[in-house]
Amino acid sequence: MTPFGVKLRQIRAERGMTLKQMAESLGVSPAYLSALEHGRRGRPAHPMVVAICALLNIIWDEADELLRLARLSHPRVTVDTQGLSAPATELANLLAERIRKLAPAEIERMLAILKAAPGAKPQPRRRRPSAAKPRPVTTP
Repeated sequence: MTPFGVKLRQIRAERGMTLKQMAESLGVSPAYLSALEHGRRGRPAHPMVVAICALLNIIWDEADELLRLARLSHPRVTVDTQGLSAPATELANLLAERIRKLAPAEIERMLAILKAAPGAKPQPRRRRPSAAKPRPVTTP
């Protein structure tokens, strides 16, 4: 499961909405929605999360939290350690190799360490500037 899937299922249940009803309202298949909830699909696209928030009447902090969880819910992560130290590369590889064998308490401890680390709050992504359109030249 993914953090997004767990939260989505919880909110959907609180609203008393079935998987089929929600999928129909969003214009997706129940199988896709189930796969999102169970972490068998990649993280949902931003417009899908916005549509879910609108459908479930999720606003403000709760919507921000759902968007954050969606961003952190890709079930197949790639860690690029190019340019980082050898210990950083070792950490990434050991985690990838051993994460399935970690006890839930160990995972919670590691998460707490990472969340408390400086710079733990990710910076919002900036949109790439679009190609500037030439402005018409005006003469007085």
